[in-house]
Amino acid sequence: MKYIGFNNGVIDARQAVVSALDHGFLYGIGLFETFRTYGGVPFLLERHLKRMAEGCKELGIPFAQDVEQLQEWIQRVMDKNELKEAYIRYTVTAGEDILGLPAGDYCEPNHLLYIKALPKVSEKIYSEGKDLQLLSLRRNTPEGAVRFKSLHYMNNILAKRELRGYASAANGAEGLMLTAQEVIAEGIVSNIFFIKNNILHTPDISTGILPGITREMVMELARSAGIRVEEGAYHWEQLKIADEVFLTNSVQEIVPVTTLWKKDKRFTVGDGLCGRMTSDLISFYRERTGISK
Repeated sequence: MKYIGFNNGVIDARQAVVSALDHGFLYGIGLFETFRTYGGVPFLLERHLKRMAEGCKELGIPFAQDVEQLQEWIQRVMDKNELKEAYIRYTVTAGEDILGLPAGDYCEPNHLLYIKALPKVSEKIYSEGKDLQLLSLRRNTPEGAVRFKSLHYMNNILAKRELRGYASAANGAEGLMLTAQEVIAEGIVSNIFFIKNNILHTPDISTGILPGITREMVMELARSAGIRVEEGAYHWEQLKIADEVFLTNSVQEIVPVTTLWKKDKRFTVGDGLCGRMTSDLISFYRERTGISK
């Protein structure tokens, strides 16, 4: 990543800096969205911007991003980095303000685009699945009524550090966090779903999870296919007896989970391969992107 988008421009990554008085730096006041392109076009960009706008309104950060203008800016940064497809992180910080806690709204936010090549993922993961490690670290509660994709990411980083200590990490496992009430929350960088008796289950937003854009799309696709979808409060023991389990995020899409871990104890999900309904949802999702694989 040689070039970064900064306030609608494109500059050398080494020159992309924000003030030491930016409240994104001082207090973690800022939001970001991560998404990817298909055929060079950012996927579900309108939904990501809607979530960003809702969060910025809550934080008092002015935000009025035009979809077409953002697409043009993204394209300029991609071209400068010589990328045809990309992983994109769009960040909005609060901007400079007093050293202290302001009661009013912010005035001059900073906008940054971090764009890099998509991570290489073996197609085998979509058939053979990946591991999911139960973590002891609990998911923290949202700072407000709903969890934002904010710059305050300490809980996720501590979870990643814990995951590093398990043998499953060598297999590329994702970490699973529970709430303080022992209810399933989400992965470090993913939302979680499981299937039992042909019903698709996922933790409710009231558990404090991030309302993921891919999560939302998967539920829409499932309902359109006639699959019953339920959101609720679920426990580890329910996950252990699930017929199928999968994770979602905007970059890796839908990833089946075929092995669960609690400390060093291993549990196989289903027959140890991607299940039928998960496979169908992967197909539906890829059809929605307009790119066949």
